Amino acid sequence: MYNILVSDPVSEKGLAPLVGDDNLNVTMENAANAGDLSQYDALIVRSQTTVDAALLEQLTNVKIIARAGVGTDNIDVDKATEQGIVVVNAPDGNTISTAEHTFAMLMAASRNIPQANASIKNEEWNRKAFQGRELRHKTLGIVGFGRIGAELSKRAKAFEMDLLVYDPFLTKARAEKLGVESVELDEVLKQADYITVHTPLTKDTQGLLGMENIGKTKPGVFLLNCARGGIVDEEALKHYLDNEHISGAALDVFEEEPVTNTELACHPNVIATPHIAASTQEAQMNVAVQVAEEVRNFLNGQPALNSINLPAMSKERYAEVQPFYDLTRKMGNILSQCMKSPAQEIEVNYGGDVADVETSILTRSLVAGFLGSRIDAPVNDVNASLTAKERGITYGEKQLHNAYGYANIVHAVVHGDHGSFSLQGTYVKEYGPRIVNINGFNVDFFPTGHLIYIQHSDQPGVIGKMGQLLGEEGVNIATMQVGRQTEGGDAIMMLAVDREPTEHVVQVLTSIDEIYKADKIEV
Repeated sequence: MYNILVSDPVSEKGLAPLVGDDNLNVTMENAANAGDLSQYDALIVRSQTTVDAALLEQLTNVKIIARAGVGTDNIDVDKATEQGIVVVNAPDGNTISTAEHTFAMLMAASRNIPQANASIKNEEWNRKAFQGRELRHKTLGIVGFGRIGAELSKRAKAFEMDLLVYDPFLTKARAEKLGVESVELDEVLKQADYITVHTPLTKDTQGLLGMENIGKTKPGVFLLNCARGGIVDEEALKHYLDNEHISGAALDVFEEEPVTNTELACHPNVIATPHIAASTQEAQMNVAVQVAEEVRNFLNGQPALNSINLPAMSKERYAEVQPFYDLTRKMGNILSQCMKSPAQEIEVNYGGDVADVETSILTRSLVAGFLGSRIDAPVNDVNASLTAKERGITYGEKQLHNAYGYANIVHAVVHGDHGSFSLQGTYVKEYGPRIVNINGFNVDFFPTGHLIYIQHSDQPGVIGKMGQLLGEEGVNIATMQVGRQTEGGDAIMMLAVDREPTEHVVQVLTSIDEIYKADKIEV
């Protein structure tokens, strides 16, 4: 018999998978009033209960914590991991609700419905002031094409809209399967009558629709953000609303919540809602059912499909794989940042000592590292396989007979629509994880911190030009690795710098004639 504590209000119907299991005993009581917390094997919360270190110290027998929702800001995941507790959430329980809310905002903005409603309630009758637009044959640009973007596209097709999708990691095959046209961001900006964003909020997407990019849009465009506050720069949005370049905007999320930018929220051409895209009866039921099934299955010995931290394993097994686990996660992250085009296949090969451990965990770690920055939901070892499948990416692993002269070697190759990219890594007890080969070029560097990856021609003076330029930009080089295959041919540099380089610095580097490409990498 397992005891489960439900600390926050959760749909009782949604908890049916737990209540109907004779091996499970469910208590619905706030953790502060639940008495001896050591009696519980699982904890289910929403946003009200703060699962901090102090509470976790009382949950001495808890094996799994489930958040009935997407965010886990109220849970100290690191501390839970230290205690061997698996933390799960419900990443797709609100997919339909968010897609429907976005489409409702699209229609409301296009037909001035909120403004017309407010006018009627003010006892006015002004039909001419609220002339709208039809959606039929208009172009909808979707920036970010995960679960929500895909559901939105189905609804837009039903209204006979034309669809343009920008997602740098959307494969050609998946785009064709879903019946959308995959294009570059600039093409979406130039052609779309309506633009909606559905990406995670990362360093790359922060302010993605800012002063420069919004300026590329066609006059009269509508912008929608029901994803994350900060993807659309609010000052830039207001600027283009004021000069009437943008006809209207629909916002469910803001840079600060509760919203403080009331001047934008109250703009006559802005429709605003208080972060309610996921707030439907069905969504709340869905997340409850999803986490209830997760808890039930996990306590009955099955894997947790939506774990956001390490999967449960014995201390001995974890100690065995840990050095290589850190290496493969970093390799996946670097591969993702270097392989800018859509990926179709990830191939992972193991040689030497590492081939003798549980490599399936390491492969999932690498895939999770690769996908982590590409989609709008947490990716971990447990759900990496399903997430990769949903994105049209296959992966596999093989054992190598050749360890390339190292005690252990991990060789990973990503194949995509526009070529391949490979990395080789090893773990050295005294030095930790090392990257020893990039795309066929031998190097040796520690994969962490702020990195700049440069592809260039092996010509005299290139390094000097690069160093002088970075000095002028105030960027200090901590370490540098140079690799080449033949004298005077193609070569690479991997620089570790003291602070994150700006996009300007990266662009300036490519102004050097001998440098083909420069990319910043954050590990």
